[in-house]
Amino acid sequence: MGEEVALFGGTFDPVHFGHLITARAVAEQCRFERITFVPAASPPHKPPARADTEHRLGMLELAIRDEGLFDICRLEIDRTGPSYTLDTLEELRRQHGPRTKIHWIIGADMLEGLPTWHRVQDVLVLAEIIVAARPPWQQRLPAILNGLTRELGTGQVERIRQAMIDTPLINISSSMIREKVANAQPITDLVPELVNTYIREHCLYR
Repeated sequence: MGEEVALFGGTFDPVHFGHLITARAVAEQCRFERITFVPAASPPHKPPARADTEHRLGMLELAIRDEGLFDICRLEIDRTGPSYTLDTLEELRRQHGPRTKIHWIIGADMLEGLPTWHRVQDVLVLAEIIVAARPPWQQRLPAILNGLTRELGTGQVERIRQAMIDTPLINISSSMIREKVANAQPITDLVPELVNTYIREHCLYR
C-alpha cells in the first residue's frame, strides 16, 4: 500500500492558532501521521498577501518549530507565477509516485469557490479534497454541495461529502489579526508567542 500525504494550503498571512488547531483536528480524525503546510506565494483567487513570502514562511516555521506533526512544503514559494494547486499536485505526484494518496485540506469557506480553481477537474483527480468544516458551516454545507453538483458532477461532490471533517469553532482569521496589529491591539491569544514576537520585531501589518 502506498503512503499518504496530507497538505494544508493557504497564504498564512499570518499563521494563527486556528490554522494549527484545524490541522491537528484533521490529523486526529483522519489518522494522518503528518500534515504539510503549503504556503502560497501568489494565490490566484485572493488579493496579494500583506507580508512577503519569506516573512510568512518565517512565521510558519516558528509556529510549527516544536510540532512533530507538522512540516512545510516550499514548492509554491519557490515557484514563479500564480500558485496554482494543480501545479503543486502534479509536482508532488512526480516526487511521490502513483501509489501515494494525496489529500488537500481546505476550509469550508473555500468550498463554494472550488469550481473556479484552475483545471479543477484535474485537481480532483490528483487529490482527495478534505473540507475542514467548523461551526456554523456545517449547517450551510448541504446547500453548498448541492450547488456544486452541476459544476463538478455528482460523483466528485459525493467524494467531497465523504471526506468532510468537523473541526472546532475557532473565531480567528488572519485579517482579524492584521487589523488588531494595525490598531496596536494585543494578539497574544491568537498566534503563538514566537509569531507574535516576529510580527513586532519586523513591524509587520502596521
